[in-house]
Parts: sequence; C-alpha cells; structure tokens
Amino acid sequence: MLVIGNEILTGKVQEANVAALATELFGLGVMLKRVIVCPDEPETIARDVNELRARFDLVITSGGVGPTHDDVTVPAIAAAFARPLLRDPSLEARIRAHFGERTTDGHLRMAELPEGGELVLGAGTAWPLLRVENVWIFPGVPDIFKGRLLAFRERVGLGTPFHTRAIYTRADEGDIAALLERLEREHVGVTVGSYPRFGDPDYTVKVTFDGQDLEAVHAALEACRSALDVALIVRIDP
Repeated sequence: MLVIGNEILTGKVQEANVAALATELFGLGVMLKRVIVCPDEPETIARDVNELRARFDLVITSGGVGPTHDDVTVPAIAAAFARPLLRDPSLEARIRAHFGERTTDGHLRMAELPEGGELVLGAGTAWPLLRVENVWIFPGVPDIFKGRLLAFRERVGLGTPFHTRAIYTRADEGDIAALLERLEREHVGVTVGSYPRFGDPDYTVKVTFDGQDLEAVHAALEACRSALDVALIVRIDP
C-alpha cells in the first residue's frame, strides 16, 4: 500500500485506511506485506509506485485523487507507467451530472486517466475505482475509501480467507515467549502473535493464531491452551 499525502506526514490528518485495507485483505486471503507513506510529490509517487508494482502482485494507493492542486496521484501514476493522461468521456459525464452547473476545471481533472486504465464499478457503488495493471487507485477520505473496497472485493476476493483466533491471558510476555516460538515452529502455516496490554485489569497479553487452514489454527490454539496454566487464561475468542 502507498499512502499519499502531506497531511499524513505532518500529522494534520490521522491515517485510517491502512487498518481498513488490512482488515479487508485479511478476509480475502491476501497478505498486506508493506506500507509506504509519501508526500504529494509526483516524482516520489512515481518512484514508489514503480518499486512496489515490480515487487508485489497488488499495489493500492490512497489519497491525492481530488480536484485540488495537490491531488497529483493520477498524473504521477501515468508518469510511472510512461502513459499519457486521457479524459474519459463516461467519467466526465458522471462528474458533470453530479456537480451540474458547479462543475469546474478542477472537477474535470478527476476524469483524466492514464491511457489503458480501467474503471471498475462495484455493486451499489456510484463512482468507479481506477485500476492500471496491478495498481489500484483509491481516494484518501476514509469513508469513500471503504466504499470503494466493494468494487475491489468483487475483483480480488478469490483466495482462501485467513482465519484468526485469540487467547487473552494474564501471563507475562517474557514467560511465554519460548512457548509461542515453539508453537509457531510446530504448527506450520499458522502465525502466532503476542500483544501485551499495560494497565488493563482484564488481561496482560493477547495471543493470536492466524492461518488459512482453520483446523491448523484451532490446533495451534488448543496446544497453547493446554500448555498454559488455566489460571492464566482469561478468555478465548471463538
């Protein structure tokens, strides 16, 4: 994922789309492997897009697709692919129908796409999502970002979803570190996570078990449950 925006890097806006995308991908059986945050600089965006699209199956960008001067993501991605920007008649018509007499040149900039880009509409979505080969271009506004995930899900959600279960404990993280390392080694395909919680009277460490084989996830959790002192177990997520 490439998160684009000076407002993120200056702390003016709190980033929320990484968590939304990671949750969505996890349910689709796709692992998010890297996140980069970059400023509204066309050369930087193009360089980062080229690096990511060469290394990963899918790249999702977030931000910089609106009507203002600092919305430079689409031109930067066109430059990354060495393609011209072309105005799409269908998208222009949508924009004119939406804004009516208030339509400005800034609005119409949003109808300019890299040559060969595809507009993807999802069920129940009014605005399409732009894809250029393996790069999917999302708006940065969190509510709009989440809405566009519908179209993305319909095209990408073909894999085996990940499953997750968790044990909440009152253990000390250092005391169970060796156990968790052994569990991950013995239960191939299951990722074991350890997340301490400080100052919470409920629990001290949440242990998670993630994998695409549900039976293997269950087996790893049960092995952990059996190895822990029952007094340390607060609860187990279904």
